[in-house]
Amino acid sequence: MAKYGKKAQSKVKRAMHERKHGTLTSGRSGRKVKSRKQAIAIGLSEARREGAKVRAKEGERAKAGGNGRAATEAARSRCVGTAVCGWSSNGLT
Repeated sequence: MAKYGKKAQSKVKRAMHERKHGTLTSGRSGRKVKSRKQAIAIGLSEARREGAKVRAKEGERAKAGGNGRAATEAARSRCVGTAVCGWSSNGLT
């Protein structure tokens, strides 16, 4: 299965084309983009804004991941301090 949809592919293709011709600029500063990776990131960002099929950004994936404090709290609430889970209300097992 493809990671990116057709719309995302076309946005990245356009961004790469603009970078190659020296017309791609970054958003806020307006400086010319020279990096290939930055051009891809700009294309994917534009595609995300338009609702295309694109993987979530690295930071967004980490937030939705299954490790960290929220996941631990959810696991604790499921087992409610029973001896089976190995977790007790005083924090010691």
